[in-house]
Amino acid sequence: MKKPIGRIIATEKVPTTMDKFTFWTDADLKLHAFDIVKVKHIDDSYSFGVIENISHITDAQSFLTSFISSDFGDVTVDDPTLRVGMNYVEASVSYNSKNLYTPVHNNAPVYLASADEIIMALGLDKIQNPLVCGSLKMYEGTSEEITLPVNLNSKFILGPEGAHLNISGISGLASKTSYAMFLMKAVQEQYLKMPVDSEESVAFVIFNVKGKDLMAIHSPNDFKKGSEGEKERVYQEYKDLGLSTEPFKQVKYFIPYSSNASAKQSTYLPKEDIEEYIREGQLQKFKYSYEDDKESLEMLFADVDDPQQTMEAIISKIIDTTDPDFGGDQVNTWEGFREKVDELSQKSQTQGRGTQRTSNEISVLSWRKFKRIVNKAIKNDDMFANRADSSRHECRLADAIKHISNNDVYVIDVAKLPEDKQAFVFGDAVRTIYNLKLGEYDGENGINPPSRIIVFIDELNKYASKETPKSSPILREILDVTERGRSLGVVLFGAEQFRSNIHQRVTGNCSTHAYGRTNSIETSTKDYGSLPSTYKNMLTRLEQGDYLIQNPIFRSLLKIRFPKPIYKQFKK
Repeated sequence: MKKPIGRIIATEKVPTTMDKFTFWTDADLKLHAFDIVKVKHIDDSYSFGVIENISHITDAQSFLTSFISSDFGDVTVDDPTLRVGMNYVEASVSYNSKNLYTPVHNNAPVYLASADEIIMALGLDKIQNPLVCGSLKMYEGTSEEITLPVNLNSKFILGPEGAHLNISGISGLASKTSYAMFLMKAVQEQYLKMPVDSEESVAFVIFNVKGKDLMAIHSPNDFKKGSEGEKERVYQEYKDLGLSTEPFKQVKYFIPYSSNASAKQSTYLPKEDIEEYIREGQLQKFKYSYEDDKESLEMLFADVDDPQQTMEAIISKIIDTTDPDFGGDQVNTWEGFREKVDELSQKSQTQGRGTQRTSNEISVLSWRKFKRIVNKAIKNDDMFANRADSSRHECRLADAIKHISNNDVYVIDVAKLPEDKQAFVFGDAVRTIYNLKLGEYDGENGINPPSRIIVFIDELNKYASKETPKSSPILREILDVTERGRSLGVVLFGAEQFRSNIHQRVTGNCSTHAYGRTNSIETSTKDYGSLPSTYKNMLTRLEQGDYLIQNPIFRSLLKIRFPKPIYKQFKK
């Protein structure tokens, strides 16, 4: 057995408890928060603890004592009066080898743990359905340094035991999208190895919201911007985690339709890349037709306060097949729809002088508000057009999503769309996925969805923040997914800068949480109240690629690291 690194301290004011203990150690010993230590306990058992804080103390009674001992403040004195000093370490109990959780005893020896003991202490030795989520380092910078892959139970992130992932952290430094993509690559590889006739299957729907970041995930990373030897180092990290060095497979891209003659394009993807993707059968341009997609109009009003539910009443009127204004074959195109709305917004509020408007009529002011919002979104926009022509590589997005197959990766590009249209596309897609898993399209030809569909969206705060109107249809869809998607097989991977801004029912239903680098204002909110102060401070200085991970399977919070993306990176 290794020699002890310290011994337990139990004092009148700071006793050991079932959950915590403190030990002294040499002031020069390198230890870090999240390192695991083991303590000899009763019945030849060992208790394991996760380091939460390290403090240094001397026998100086006050700051003034130290000042006086340096010859009354002479900064040139290198060796003042000798002070007895030590480090004391606070740790939380994570595991006992014989399930004995009585407090550890004073003066009990404390040791560094071996790799096998660390795995056991963190609960990583009994994980079923392992899915790699990164690696961890113990005793970093010492001769005892240990690097271990970290697996979580895939059924606790993809369902049915638990589902959904929430990733938070400030833009850029936290690498939220990169971490979500790393996890999805690990998931795809796991499912690609399964037998063809397996009941378990997965597909991915990813929304590209920034530039062209995710518009080449089928291509390998050339590491041109990296340092010498970086490619080999990253490849080795993937191999050490049991992953291949290949990018995503079965990728299809969907971009908003825009006419070739139009000067205003709807994607950041260069024209030559669009043509190449089309030649390879990887890209389609999506459209929305009035007859098929009018029911999704409410998504345009996701961020509009509607306390009197007048907008909702107008949309209900529009989709009513028996309505005297919109029912039957009276309106079949977006142009006809806008003309009808324009007509209704011109009508007088009264039928004649002194005639009162009946309670079920909608005011002209409401129609005018509706008209402004709709015209801003769909007028002169090629995406809202006639039916899609498949011979010209066009599609209706909902129809494409209905036919998603095992291991398919659908990347929907909304980066260049304004926020109201981003909301429309996102809301329509999520509703289609949810209805697909509910079985609403089972009667249609060629419908055979995978058992799990993962939806990834960055900037979740746009659609599910605490300030989002309660009437928002997109918020309703997200709440449905987070609260009932686990059993249906719809899994949300959401990312945002500030976790404290997100609706509590969304974060509360996520089984896995990844905390990236953030600021001290964010960590002071109640969403971080359960974290020890040392961990909160660590969140403000985490390096790129580092995350604190919380999952029901883990016995404590883990600090993990993940490798750089393996797919093509565009210059910023």
